[in-house]
Amino acid sequence: MMTMLWLCICGALAAAAFWYYRKYNELYRAADGMLEQVLSEERIEISGLEEGRLSALAAKCLRVQEKLNLEIGRAQEEKEQVKQLISDMSHQLKTPLANVLLYVEMLCRQELPEGRRQDFLEKLRRQTEKIDWLTASLFKMVKLEQGVISFREENADICAAVRIAVSAVYEKAEKKDIAIEAEDLRETRLWHNSEWTAEILVNLLENAVKYSPPHSKIKIGLQRYETYSRILVTDQGIGVRRDEQSLVFQRFYRGKEVRAREGAGIGLYLSRLIAEQEKGYLTVEPAPGGGSCFSLFLQNCKNPAPAL
Repeated sequence: MMTMLWLCICGALAAAAFWYYRKYNELYRAADGMLEQVLSEERIEISGLEEGRLSALAAKCLRVQEKLNLEIGRAQEEKEQVKQLISDMSHQLKTPLANVLLYVEMLCRQELPEGRRQDFLEKLRRQTEKIDWLTASLFKMVKLEQGVISFREENADICAAVRIAVSAVYEKAEKKDIAIEAEDLRETRLWHNSEWTAEILVNLLENAVKYSPPHSKIKIGLQRYETYSRILVTDQGIGVRRDEQSLVFQRFYRGKEVRAREGAGIGLYLSRLIAEQEKGYLTVEPAPGGGSCFSLFLQNCKNPAPAL
């Protein structure tokens, strides 16, 4: 009797051990298969699995796989951005660097007259300034695209940004006898970052000076609306064609009328990125009587949070 009982117990233990062994093998094979799917970037299917540990393990493996795919996607995107930046820098810097080498070679000539030497020195200075501006703008552009630069907007007077911008372009305007006039510009507090908004206005004013004839005028104005305020920069230059008004703020775009002139097609695109960071936007339209009217829209002052 005891022998039979012992045999039954041993048989039950053996059956249980076999069942657990089979389940363990199934779990091992399933886990191995899921890891293989993660490594081979195949999607893990969990819809056909029964509720339990295996289903929970599959769900966690799926989450790991999704995170890995997300990181791989980000790494690939950053790699492409770096490649694009290198390509853009190579393209944009090729001409000014070639000019720098040419001017240095000319300056090395002992027989070069002093007048010509000063002329080449001035050209060399302009090209090095252009290279400095290009590299700085390209890096700003990439950082803004990647969201690396954090903006600290505040309720600030827009006149401060206007004064900075006008000071930056005043010398260039004076050389062409172009007057910069402020119309209806009064102290107005808008939601923005004065330093970055000044950069937008510098780009708009520099374009206005570059493409306007000598002895003309550039007007800066302000219009208030319920939610936004509009800062206008109006020139008497060559204008922007209607079919290009939606394109001029794109990366490296240059209008048909200005392709023969010096430029990189970065300034307006960079300005658009800055405006978007400030929750604003840019537009362009023909100015009455000819020329262009660029408009920067910024939000009116935000109400401060109530004190706790």
